[in-house]
Amino acid sequence: MEMEKYIPTLLFGILMLGGCSARVVSVSPGPLIRVQGQPVSIRCDVREYGGPQEQDFEWTMQRDGAAAAMKVISTFDTRFSDSSLSNRVAAGDISVPRLDDNVVELRIEEVRPSDGGVYTCQTPSTDSVISGTYEANVQLTVIADTLRVSPQTPPPVVPEGSDITLSCNVTRQLTHPTYLSVTWSLRNGASPLEEILTFGPQGGVVAGPKFARRYADGGVRLVPGENGVFGLVVSRATRADEGTYVCIGREWTHEDGGKWKNIVEKRREMGAVTVTLTAQSLSVTASPSSPSSSLLSPGDTLTLLCSVAADNLPSLAVEVAWLADGREVIAVDRGGVVLANASSSGAKAGGGEAGLERTGAGEFRLAVRGVGGEDGGAYSCRVRAFIERGGGGGGGGKWYMAAEKMSNPVTVKVAQIKPSFSLTLDPVLNPQMTAEPTELACHVTNITHLPQGGRLGVAWEHTTLPGIGDDPQTSHTIGSLDGQGNLLPGAMYSDRLESGVMSLTRVQPNTFKLRFLRTQEVDMGLYVCSVSAWSVSRQGDMVKTAEYQSSQLTVQWEPKRPSLSVVAKRIREASVGGATFEMSCTVASENLGEAGYSVLIQSQDSPEGNVRTIMTLSPDNVLQHGGATDPSRRDSLVLTKSGPAEFRFRLAGVQLSDRGFYWCDITAWTKQQPGQTWTRATSAESNKVKIEFQENGPTFNIAIQSDTSSVYPWETAKLECSLSVSGSSPKTDDLAYEVRWFFTRLRGGDTMSQLASLDRFGVVRKDVRNSSSDISIERKDTHTYMLNIHGTQDSDSGEYHCTATPWYLSASTGAWTEAGELTSSRVFLTVRFAVWDSLKLPLLYGAAASLGVGLFSLVLGLVCAQCCCRNTMHTPRSRNKLMDLEMD
Repeated sequence: MEMEKYIPTLLFGILMLGGCSARVVSVSPGPLIRVQGQPVSIRCDVREYGGPQEQDFEWTMQRDGAAAAMKVISTFDTRFSDSSLSNRVAAGDISVPRLDDNVVELRIEEVRPSDGGVYTCQTPSTDSVISGTYEANVQLTVIADTLRVSPQTPPPVVPEGSDITLSCNVTRQLTHPTYLSVTWSLRNGASPLEEILTFGPQGGVVAGPKFARRYADGGVRLVPGENGVFGLVVSRATRADEGTYVCIGREWTHEDGGKWKNIVEKRREMGAVTVTLTAQSLSVTASPSSPSSSLLSPGDTLTLLCSVAADNLPSLAVEVAWLADGREVIAVDRGGVVLANASSSGAKAGGGEAGLERTGAGEFRLAVRGVGGEDGGAYSCRVRAFIERGGGGGGGGKWYMAAEKMSNPVTVKVAQIKPSFSLTLDPVLNPQMTAEPTELACHVTNITHLPQGGRLGVAWEHTTLPGIGDDPQTSHTIGSLDGQGNLLPGAMYSDRLESGVMSLTRVQPNTFKLRFLRTQEVDMGLYVCSVSAWSVSRQGDMVKTAEYQSSQLTVQWEPKRPSLSVVAKRIREASVGGATFEMSCTVASENLGEAGYSVLIQSQDSPEGNVRTIMTLSPDNVLQHGGATDPSRRDSLVLTKSGPAEFRFRLAGVQLSDRGFYWCDITAWTKQQPGQTWTRATSAESNKVKIEFQENGPTFNIAIQSDTSSVYPWETAKLECSLSVSGSSPKTDDLAYEVRWFFTRLRGGDTMSQLASLDRFGVVRKDVRNSSSDISIERKDTHTYMLNIHGTQDSDSGEYHCTATPWYLSASTGAWTEAGELTSSRVFLTVRFAVWDSLKLPLLYGAAASLGVGLFSLVLGLVCAQCCCRNTMHTPRSRNKLMDLEMD
């Protein structure tokens, strides 16, 4: 009874468990409509099932009106298929590929009308409890292939900027609810097919990625027709629109779930289209309106026609411009607006008023009223053709220039009377030598036919003289003044004209002058002036109307080389020491002109002695001292410019070392123009002035001696340098010496080097030596100096000597006077090599080491004998063998 009470509860739980995991089998939503000969795929999947992960499936089909279903295919039984379908299954026309463990797809590669019916997908049960759905059905309808795509062939050649119309007829027999779409595509060369536009299947329009912007601007338009005819217009064709056009028709079905299914598709090539460039067909011709238009008189009207032709002329917007000798006269843009030289009464050409109008399709007329002489020339018509890119002709696209061409030139001549006049070139200042000024005047006379407001300009030209030097005869433009008075310097004369040493001027309306402030030898030659007449055009510009040239004028003189002479004379004579010596140098020049001078004061002890430079003075009055001048005496030296060509030199406090000959070396310098550097012209030396006086000063002697001629290494060698004074010996405080020590190495080359020096103020200086020894200088008394060589080495062997320069305070001048340098004799120093001294220490160290080792060995033997051999007595073995064995 207790079990019966719980049975309903148990059944309810089992049902609830089965309901939570009921099997569900589903197929592709239908009904499905497919076209005969096209592939068909029907998907089947199972969910919420028990048992193994991989499920099996069986497909059956029941035709309309049939009593029983036909077995189609199974995933686990290869013999499942009906005999009428077994061949198709074996050939792969009917297959059931597995997409997942619980998903398969029934696939028919080419569906037949007999394949229409209700398809059922079944799954054998693997669940522990039967619950849910185990099969699902879907209706498949197979219709005949009635889709037809018939395109119309477009024109094979289209001019650039024209429209391309593409017509395609797409139809089908409506037996079931299907829909159509048409797609136009373009293939350019080997590039892949690019979609232009698609219409349908639900009436919508989709443009390809590269044509979306163009479709939005109206450059690509859809033109629906009747009876399945669809038209596409590609406006403003460019080279990018060339290629083969393809029309693609598709038939669609709208299945459950809101998805559109393409059930059949057919594509047909419409034909290849080539776009010809505007530049290939554009032609521009310029012509006079009448034969008399090419030869005009002043005041006449010039009329020229510009004819423009092109295959796509209606699609073009042209910009037309007239040019005269390359200068733009007037132009109109593609909208008909005047661009160049616009004015209320028309544009202005050279002298007349110009107008431009469009007289017909591709016809433009230029009219210049009241022509002048400057209106003559070669007239050309320039045409720029523009095409609107996209926009469908509504102005929404951008314009680009497709071609530009220039017409043939038309020569227009205007008869005119040129101004005439005569020229005379006269020398106002003719140079007789270099550096003198030159002035030439160009006079204009007998002026006729110069228009009102006309002006004159001038150009000067220089040609070198023939037969002078090795250079060929050449001509150069000096400079010119145009009708407005603007100076245009020549390339070789621009610096001189800008600096002002040359000038081109108009002193009167009909007189021009060329002036050189300092004429150079290169300026000799032939001079010509060319005068031009200028008139004012109606634009206000100056136009040259005539030009005449004068006869040649020769500018030449006999070049004379500059010369210079210098005379030196004594102003103050130094008869005793300490006095002041002064001399002057006067310069006389010939053929030099304005110049600057540089002065060198030089001296020498004797006529055969070395020349010393005392002082220098540059042309810019920069004073410098020579290298032979004692820095402590520079305040006693003075060099000044005392006149335009006179210089004075003064030496205060003369000494014995100042005795000798003094003179001036003077160089003349010139400048070609202000701001340039000095150029050397010539130079000369003056006569020599002598400084000579006597003073009885002290006499000095020097000697060197050494305490020994040989030393051992590391010993100290002493060399004594002794000086003695005779005659009028000065006081000790009034006497000082400069001492230097020298060493001559005899090993490794006979070379002399300075070791050390002691100046007259007591400052010691050591020179760098290649030895490990050291040196020092010791002053023993006023006249004795000691050289000490500490730690002598073998490299110190050689000859030694000393030199001394005495300085004494002169009683007559009160200044320190330098006496002549004294050089001692030489002493030889030898550093000997001591054999016993070099070996005694090693022998002593060896003997001590041997004795130490022997004593240590003896002590070590005694210690070992005492410690290791103390117990030598024999111990009797015990009678207890067991005990002895244990001990052992």
